[in-house]
Amino acid sequence: MRKWFLPAIIFLSASHAYAQESPLTVEKIMRDPKWMGTSPDNIFWGTDNQTIYFSWNPDKSLTDSLYRIQLKNTSPVKTVAAERGIISARSNGVYNNAHTMLVYSYYGDIYLYDIKTGKETRITNTTAPEYAPAFIQHDEAVSFRQGENMYSWNRSSGSISQLTNFTAGNKPPAAKDELEKGNDQEKYLKAQQLALLQIIRDKKAKADATKSWNSQYQPKALRSLYLEDKELQAVQVSPDGRYITYRLFAAPKDAKNTIVPNFVTSTGFTTDIPSREKVGAPEGSFKSYVYDRVADTVLAIGTAQLPGIKDQPDYVKDYTKKDSAKVREVIVNGPYWSDNGSNAIVDIRSLDNKDRWIALLDPATGTLKSINRQRDEAWIAGPGIGWSFGGSNIGWIDENTCWYQSEATGYSHLYTNNVVNGQQQQLTSGQYEVQDAQLSADKKTFYITTNEVHPGEKQYYKLNIATHKQERITTMQGANEVFVSPDEKWIAFRYSYSNKPWELYIQQNIPGSKPQQVTTQAQSEEFKQYNWRDPQVVTFTASDNQPIYARLYTPDQKKNNGAAVIFVHGAGYLQNAHRWWSQYFREYMFHNLLTDLGYTVMDVDYRGSAGYGRNWRTGIYRFMGGKDLDDEVDAAKYLVSKAGVDPKRIGIYGGSYGGFMTLMAMFTKPGTFASGAALRSVTDWAHYNHGYTSNILNEPFTDSIAYLRSSPIYHAAGLQGKLLMCHGMVDTNVHFEDIVRLSQRLIELGKDNWELAVFPVEDHGFTTPSSWTDEYKRILKLFNETLLK
Repeated sequence: MRKWFLPAIIFLSASHAYAQESPLTVEKIMRDPKWMGTSPDNIFWGTDNQTIYFSWNPDKSLTDSLYRIQLKNTSPVKTVAAERGIISARSNGVYNNAHTMLVYSYYGDIYLYDIKTGKETRITNTTAPEYAPAFIQHDEAVSFRQGENMYSWNRSSGSISQLTNFTAGNKPPAAKDELEKGNDQEKYLKAQQLALLQIIRDKKAKADATKSWNSQYQPKALRSLYLEDKELQAVQVSPDGRYITYRLFAAPKDAKNTIVPNFVTSTGFTTDIPSREKVGAPEGSFKSYVYDRVADTVLAIGTAQLPGIKDQPDYVKDYTKKDSAKVREVIVNGPYWSDNGSNAIVDIRSLDNKDRWIALLDPATGTLKSINRQRDEAWIAGPGIGWSFGGSNIGWIDENTCWYQSEATGYSHLYTNNVVNGQQQQLTSGQYEVQDAQLSADKKTFYITTNEVHPGEKQYYKLNIATHKQERITTMQGANEVFVSPDEKWIAFRYSYSNKPWELYIQQNIPGSKPQQVTTQAQSEEFKQYNWRDPQVVTFTASDNQPIYARLYTPDQKKNNGAAVIFVHGAGYLQNAHRWWSQYFREYMFHNLLTDLGYTVMDVDYRGSAGYGRNWRTGIYRFMGGKDLDDEVDAAKYLVSKAGVDPKRIGIYGGSYGGFMTLMAMFTKPGTFASGAALRSVTDWAHYNHGYTSNILNEPFTDSIAYLRSSPIYHAAGLQGKLLMCHGMVDTNVHFEDIVRLSQRLIELGKDNWELAVFPVEDHGFTTPSSWTDEYKRILKLFNETLLK
C-alpha cells in the first residue's frame, strides 16, 4: 500500500521498548538547538590589534549579537547597537600596503581611517551609494564605485574625479557630414548649392573652423564605454590609476528557470517562488576588457591563444570523434596586481571547468602570457583553488613573483612563479591539503592551515617562504579556525573537538605559546548532563584497496542489538569523519541516541568527500552512485566482519546528496540494506542545477551515459527493503518536483514498500523544530520496525 504522509495530519509515534533506555529523545535533540549552548562565530579583529569581535548569543535571544573582548581583558562584552554598523564596516575595509590606513564604505559613503592617529576622513557625502574602495597611486588616492562608474579621490587636494563613463546601449553610429546625409537626389542638390553659391561655401568653412577649434581647445569628454545589452562585472582600477579592467556578461537567450509553488501563505493563496535553472540550460558568455585612460583605448583581453583552449574533454570520445577546432568559452577573474602595479595576473577558467590558466596580462595590449595551466579531465577545484567565479588564493610575493595553489601533485599545495624567468617553486608538499593560506604583511611568511597531522584535523602553521620550513602554532587535537591580528602578533581561533562544540581561544602567534580559552558557553548545563560520545575515527579498506575514513559509534556490549545504521553526509564534497564538532550536530546527537538503543552507527567519508585530495574528490566523475556507493557497501561489510553486525539488519539514511545515495543504495544494492531513509533527495540529476552538476556529469545532452547511470529514477525498479522518503515542499535547491516524479515512477512500477512524508513549509534546510522532530521520529520508527527483529 502506498502512502503519502502529511505531517500536519498523521502523527507517527517513535515509541518503542528500546526508546526507554536512552536519556535522549528525538524531541529533545531536534528542538531549538540553543539548548546545546552558544558558540562564537564570525570572528574578526579590530584595527587596534587589541580587540576581537564575534557573534554570540549567551542570552538565548532570537538572534546572535556582536560581542568583543580585549587582549588585556578577555571577559566578553556586548557591543552597543549604535556602534555595530561602523565596526562591521571597518571589518570589511581595505588596508593600504603598510597597514597604516583603512578605507571602507559605511551607509553608502566612503571613509578613510588613519590607524595611527585615529583620524577619520569622510570622502563622500551623497545620496547615491558608493562602495568597493581601494588605495591607488601609492596611497595618494582612493578609488571607489558609484553606480556603474569608478571615481578617485585625491588625498592632497580633496578633489574627486570620474574615471569611467559606462553607458547603457550600443555605440551610436559616427556623425555624418551634412553633405553625406539624405538620399542620392538630396546629396546632389547639396553639392550643387555648395558649388554654385559663395555664401554656402562661407558658412561651411566657418562651421568647419569652429569644429576644428573645439576639437583642439575644448576639454576632452570622458570616453563612453558602451555596455550594449550586457551586465557590467568585476570593475577594477590599476594601482597607478591608468588602467580600468572590466568584464561584460551576455545573458543566455531562451534560458528557462524553474518555479517552486508555496502552498502555505499568509494570504491563503498559493504563490510562486522563482528558482534556479536546470543543468544544461543555455549559458551566457563573458568578455573582459582593458580601458587605458592615458592612450584612451579599449582593448578586449585576448584568450583565443591560450594553450589548450581548443582541447575538448576526453569523455566526448564515448559519443563521437574528437574535434579540436572550437575555441572554448572562458571567464577571466582578476586581474591581481603586484603592489606597485608593474605586473598583473589573471585567473582564467574554461566554462566547462576542465582548465585553469594563470596568465600574465599586458594591459597596454590586452595580450596574455600563460604561466601556469592546470588541466583536469574531471573538473578543476580543491582548497584554495575555488570554482569558475574566483574564490582562489592568489597574489604576489614581490613585483615579479606571484603565488597560487594547485592540485598538480594530487593535493592542493602552495606554489610560486617568477613571471620574468618562468621559474616555479613548490612551497609545500605531501599527501595532505593546504586548506587556507594568508601571506604576511612583510611577504616573508605564509600562515597556513593544513590537515597534515590527520585528514580529520585542522592545524595552523607558519611557513617560511625562503626556507620552506613550517612551524606549528596550534596544538589541540581537532579543528582550529584561525584569524590573525592585523599586526600578526596574535591569533584568535575557534576550536572544537568531536564531542565539544566550538569555543573561542586566543594565543600569541609563535610556536609553543599557550592558548587561552575565552568563551565557555558552547555547552549548556542541560547539555553537559549527557556523556556525549567521542566517536572513533577508523579506517577500512575499500574493494579497490583505497583507505576509507569513517566515524564509528559502538554501543555498550550489554545493549548491543546486532543492528547498524550508516549515515551518508550531504553535499558530496564535504567531510564528516573528522575530529571536530560536526555541522551535522542534530545527526551527531541522533547517533548518540541510536547507540544508546544498541545500534552500531557509522558515518563514512565516501568517494567525493572533502579533505583527501584530488583523486578522492573526483572519484565520482561521470558516475555518482558508483565508487561512492561502493564505499558505503564496503562499510556495511566492515560492520559485519569487525563489529559483529547482522548483515540482514543494516539501515542507511542521509539528506540531499546523502538522500540521493540512500535511494541508489536501496535501488541498486539489493540485500545490503534492510531499510533506508532518503531526505531531500536528488532523484534525477538532469533536474539539478548547472554549476554543481555539470562539473561532475557534464551535460545531459552531451553525456547522457553519465546521467543514466547516476540518476535514481532510472533504477527504481530495483527497490528492495523498506524506503522512507522525506521532502520539503518549498525546497528551492532540490525541488519537491524531484520526489513527486520518483513517486509516480514507483507507483507505475507497482512498488508498495515505500512511504513519502512531505513538509509543507520547509525549504532544503529545515528551520522549524517541529519538522525536524517529525522527520527524525519517522526515521527512528523505520529503523526500529525494520532492524530490530
